[in-house]
Amino acid sequence: MSDKSPPNDHDEKPEASKSKEEKVSKKAARYDAIINELFRRHFAPKERSFFFDRTELEEISAFLKLSKIKNLGDILYTYRFRRNFPLSILETEHSGFEWAIKLAGRGRYRFRLGPPSRIVPRTDMAVVKVPDSTPEIIAKYAQKDEQALLARVRYNRLVDIFLGITTYSLQNHLRTTVKDLGQIEIDELYVGLSRNGQQFTIPVQAKGKNDKLSSAQAEQDYAWSKQKYPQLICRPVSAQFMPDRTIALFELSVDEEGEVRVVEERHYRLVPHHQISEEDLRSYSLR
Repeated sequence: MSDKSPPNDHDEKPEASKSKEEKVSKKAARYDAIINELFRRHFAPKERSFFFDRTELEEISAFLKLSKIKNLGDILYTYRFRRNFPLSILETEHSGFEWAIKLAGRGRYRFRLGPPSRIVPRTDMAVVKVPDSTPEIIAKYAQKDEQALLARVRYNRLVDIFLGITTYSLQNHLRTTVKDLGQIEIDELYVGLSRNGQQFTIPVQAKGKNDKLSSAQAEQDYAWSKQKYPQLICRPVSAQFMPDRTIALFELSVDEEGEVRVVEERHYRLVPHHQISEEDLRSYSLR
């Protein structure tokens, strides 16, 4: 429903909009209350990690007398990939370390204070224009940012371009389990081949502009790849839609201490072929 004239800054928002915003605000407040209480119960100043069970979320929700939350997993997903922790938790971080929630088995998790877990695209990266080969019918009907991103990466062979090897999409949205971690989902799994005959697994995590890439997913994807295909070289890749629809790609590695590191970052923009000028091509030849 809309008025004939657009509302100015002093007009009240429509009731439908208000209601939606209130629901989101109430949901965020409930999630913050639950994660705060969970953290309060386990946190010790000198400890850098603690374990907890998913069932604790339901018990805490009842303890706080909050309305029942149907999808408890969404609380954990929110703080792993979408939102920062509440201020009371952030205030306990120090020395360049951040809290993150990691898998620790079936229905079991670990709060860990360690190196930053967010993978954030740089804003000063040069952008490479690539002729857009996405079928128009795919671009039209992709339902979510993540689906659209995975489709664009696949149809434009961006993993091949980025890693410099030949790759093939083996399976997407692969739900599986990892020993000592529990159930995981790999957004898309590629296998690859180099000119020297080396073979690779390339698990890809993809996030739309509203979600955040996390080293936690790359870590679990890497663990599964080494468990399932120990003879192959694992090269995890993360893909992120930026606000202008540029695609940021990251190649990641996992060091001996189990920490995820960024090996390479590149930004690609899919455009009609006529938008790639001779000047663009000359600049690429000099890189």
